[in-house]
Amino acid sequence: MNSDGCSFAFKTTALLIKSAETINCSEPTTDALITALKENIFGKTEIRPVINLKTPTNISVSFTLYGVLDVDEKAQKLNTYIWLNLYWNIEGLSWDPVECGTDRISLPRKLLWRPDIVIKEFIDENRVPDTYYVYVENTGKVTDDLPYHVISSCNLDIYTFPFDIQNCSFTFNSYQHTMLDVQLSIAITVEESFKYSLEVMTTKGEWELVEMLAEKPTIPSQEMNNSRDALTYYIVLRRRATLYVVNLLIPSCFLIAVDLFSFLLPPQNVDRSAFKMTLILGYTVFLLLMNDLLPVTGNTLPLINAFFSLCLALMVASLLETILIINIQCGSSHYGPLPQWAKVFFLNYLAKLVFLSKKPSDQKCNPEEHRTETKHNDSVIESPQSEAVHKTPPTLQELRKISHELLSIRQQVNQHFNTDESADEWVNLGQVIDRLLFGLYLIFLSVSFVTIVVVWLYWYNKIAFLILYK
Repeated sequence: MNSDGCSFAFKTTALLIKSAETINCSEPTTDALITALKENIFGKTEIRPVINLKTPTNISVSFTLYGVLDVDEKAQKLNTYIWLNLYWNIEGLSWDPVECGTDRISLPRKLLWRPDIVIKEFIDENRVPDTYYVYVENTGKVTDDLPYHVISSCNLDIYTFPFDIQNCSFTFNSYQHTMLDVQLSIAITVEESFKYSLEVMTTKGEWELVEMLAEKPTIPSQEMNNSRDALTYYIVLRRRATLYVVNLLIPSCFLIAVDLFSFLLPPQNVDRSAFKMTLILGYTVFLLLMNDLLPVTGNTLPLINAFFSLCLALMVASLLETILIINIQCGSSHYGPLPQWAKVFFLNYLAKLVFLSKKPSDQKCNPEEHRTETKHNDSVIESPQSEAVHKTPPTLQELRKISHELLSIRQQVNQHFNTDESADEWVNLGQVIDRLLFGLYLIFLSVSFVTIVVVWLYWYNKIAFLILYK
């Protein structure tokens, strides 16, 4: 066992020492360079290209975001297409570009050692066309460019939908090699990667790239034996909200505005309740049709859902208010006289508060005067009858009979006027309550909308600050 181990160590050392030699070309042609590379590096894919195995291989990483294909809120997945660039050195490899005729050459990827760099958040198959070549420079630097169709996990927060900002991460690390063997570094600055990504990005869909950040987690020295070196890029995406504002928010605001102005319809002359029920039915159908535009996730409820629920609740409350007012005004003929406290509180104080003037009574006469005058006329008429009925001519008796009938008719008219006055008081009460509830509806609607907008702006700015300036 010891002899086998020593033999393997000797062969490995010999291999590494041979790799440390500068290769020579017999002539400045591609064939001569390929022949020299075959003798030195081809087929040596089993071990890292270092002279001493205790020397870690430094892998420089950069990538370009070529397109944002999809963001699945329900499955919490980000679908992107990137170009991944890996750079590392083959220690000891070099050649004279004049002697060999070139300073770099493309070689089949399978002939060289390649780092096992993976994306930690990757959760699906990489469905991209296969690429077969890498570039090797005369200094020993290897450049490997790979296309990646990345379907990665991402914690999506849609509370501020459709004005949300998402922060997804790509963590690059070696799948098998520890930090003692493979170490990662940033090849180019993240600002350059972000700028180049904006230039080459071809997708102009729902999401736009607003920022790219990068960090290298610090690993304690005592954990280097078991830890993988990692490099984390953060992709900050912002949703283009125009589609949702035009198709969801503006129609909802229009419908709630129509419901608000429907209070101007007179309930006693127009069937306001039928109009409001039609409005509620139309808004319900609208929400059902637009349901596919809303994101679905089990983490948080979007604030826009609360906005839609508030609009529907206000419409239902408006309908209930209309039913109450119509019941008061249309059923007033069956009610008794309005209580005195209701007259004082609603028709005097609240009517002034809601700027509603009290209508003057159509009745021109005082019922008490009617009754006094009736008694006086009766006494005037009855006293002559008691004194000398036999002396009254027939014509005068007929006139007295007509007078009694006129007084009876007048009493019935007075009673009718009293009933109409009671009904008018109930109608006035309904108008005062309608105007009062309209004012409360308007105040609650304004406060609710302002609150939702403030909460929207607060969370949007908070999330943006945490993502961009953390």
